[in-house]
Amino acid sequence: MIRLILIVLLFLISLLAVFKAFEYHLWLLAIGVTEFPWLFSSITILVLLTGFLGGRYIMPGTIIGIIALLLFLSPIFRAYIVAGNVRAEFDAAFGVTNTDSTSAPYSFLKMFKKPVSVPFKKITYVKYADTSMSLDFYPSQILGKKPCVIVVHGGSWAGGDSQQLPELNSFLATKGYNVASINYRLAPKWQTPAPAEDIANTIKYMREHADELNIDTTKFVLIGRSAGAQIALLAAYTMHEKDLKGVVDFYGPADMVWGYSIPSNPLIMDSRKVMDQYIGGSYTQVPQKYFDCSPLIYVNKTSVPTLIIHGSNDVLVSPEHSHRLNGALRNSGVKHYWLQLPWATHGFDYNLNGPGGQLSTYTTLQFLNTITR
Repeated sequence: MIRLILIVLLFLISLLAVFKAFEYHLWLLAIGVTEFPWLFSSITILVLLTGFLGGRYIMPGTIIGIIALLLFLSPIFRAYIVAGNVRAEFDAAFGVTNTDSTSAPYSFLKMFKKPVSVPFKKITYVKYADTSMSLDFYPSQILGKKPCVIVVHGGSWAGGDSQQLPELNSFLATKGYNVASINYRLAPKWQTPAPAEDIANTIKYMREHADELNIDTTKFVLIGRSAGAQIALLAAYTMHEKDLKGVVDFYGPADMVWGYSIPSNPLIMDSRKVMDQYIGGSYTQVPQKYFDCSPLIYVNKTSVPTLIIHGSNDVLVSPEHSHRLNGALRNSGVKHYWLQLPWATHGFDYNLNGPGGQLSTYTTLQFLNTITR
């Protein structure tokens, strides 16, 4: 009976590999289920093997357990399907030929590999009258002046910091990129467009200290996650920086007007509240500000190349944002690629070596190599 109860519990958890979470803690669990599938699969196999010890309900427990196991393994199978298409789709989108034969978009064995770690330097990049802002600088591990990638963290515009999900920063440093993971002014004390201005000041600082930091000042790229992606996109499409080569959008809100009209599940996040704090009021109070901070309305034929990465099971930022941004970029003839991960939820890249983490890291590196070299 205990075996059956455990198997039923595992089966219920395995549903998070294919269905959207409906509550905050289940969303966190969904990240684990989809990005650490080997762990949950191993636990299921161990419980199934206890059936050899005998007992009641062996057959129904085994059947349910096998279904749970297949569901836990489904992100791995689906990752291989996406990996089989990503190279050709990306090459077609950017009109290039992928010459990187040293790495695969996804590998089962890589899930057990420990991420690299590169030491970073804390730098104060701007001083305002009422505060100062810092960044974590990860120097390129390849000698010479290299491009600079500016990373903008998530956190609903009111939280998070520069050390959020740092594994990608170290990885990119080993591939020949300087990485500046920034802190920016947070809501509700500071509102839009303050964080976008912080990005402009980051670029200004990098130019002024290019020699000591070995930065190629003709090649800047922005990467943003969630709320940070909205900030990165807004900055990329509005500041008209001639040396900005592209922007990477990890599951960011691109249409703030539409986003306010369709709020997130309140059991997961009060999306209207966090938007009110960041923008300075509700849509009925300040409608123009919602338009002004919607990145997609600024897309035009001169916009920088864009990489969109989004999971179809995202319960915090609807994939519809990426669908709308993809359409705006396509209609304007902007080079871009949308990496869609059918099983992934918000924050899937918590595990850089999980199925979604591997595919997003691979595609991000291909994007950086394409637009900077």
